[in-house]
Amino acid sequence: MADTTPNGGSLLETTKTNATAAYDSVTNGPVAQNVKDQQAKTQAELSNLAASRRTPVNPAATGQPLTHYHSFFSELLSWKNPRASTIAYASIVSFIFVARYLDVIRWALKVSSMALSVTVAAEIAGKAVLSHGLATQMRPRRYLTISRPTIDSFIGDVHELINFFVIEAQRILFVENVGASAAACVTAFLSYHLVKLVPYWGLAIIATTVAFFVPLVYASNKELIDHHLKNASDAINAQTAQFRSVAQKQADHITSVGKQYAGDYTGKVQEMLRGRGATSPSPVSSPKQPTSAAPVKQPEFPVAPTEEPNLKKVAEPEGPVPTEPVIEAEPLIAS
Repeated sequence: MADTTPNGGSLLETTKTNATAAYDSVTNGPVAQNVKDQQAKTQAELSNLAASRRTPVNPAATGQPLTHYHSFFSELLSWKNPRASTIAYASIVSFIFVARYLDVIRWALKVSSMALSVTVAAEIAGKAVLSHGLATQMRPRRYLTISRPTIDSFIGDVHELINFFVIEAQRILFVENVGASAAACVTAFLSYHLVKLVPYWGLAIIATTVAFFVPLVYASNKELIDHHLKNASDAINAQTAQFRSVAQKQADHITSVGKQYAGDYTGKVQEMLRGRGATSPSPVSSPKQPTSAAPVKQPEFPVAPTEEPNLKKVAEPEGPVPTEPVIEAEPLIAS
């Protein structure tokens, strides 16, 4: 029979046919087709995410244009491309775990030392046995370099990314969006207390999870969340209006009282001024009398006399003037 021939030709052909059919069923079956569809959708979403890097039309509150990373992160966190957002989230979390649990720097040094030891040993062995090094034979004709456009593009992307964080920090600080600033305030407060209990890598995972899944929860329950936010906003607006009304009434009352007191004090001051004006006599000038001349200014110093002073003559004594002083005898007291 053909199946029992010594060469086994028909058995080999049957095996090949079965293997080909199995390969076709695997590669062209529903599972493979589903995998291909998912791969095509993932590539399309990654392309859409990359194409979203463009400068937004709406500028900042200062009028300056935003960076293209604003639209990129907005597209990424909005989950409009769910496969791309999932890949980004998984990549960030994996990177955090790798940086935490794997000693990447030590492994990189170990791999570098092993690669260098292999190339050096191959070069020395080749020169010793074949008179030419093996590493020299594997050397490329031209070393790889990074082109200037690639460097410029990379530097431009880094510059835009840094400006994204700088601009967003200032927009949050100066309350361009009240909701975003309030959320940042709550996040900073919670992080201040969580950092005492959770390590930094755990805090990074929590922050990444919140940043990715809060927009997803909002997008999934948009109507319910908007309804509750509207009710809260209406309640806040009502309380604000009531407070404003009470404050306006108090301000009007204080203003009216102030005007009343000001009017009372003004009337009293005017009465005092009128009373002083009635008691003080006003000088009446006769129209027939000539106006008196202006008073002559007195000199500051007295005027020096121009006539000689009259000296009074002293009476001269009569008779001869004694040369010695006259001593009068005192009366003796009777003993």
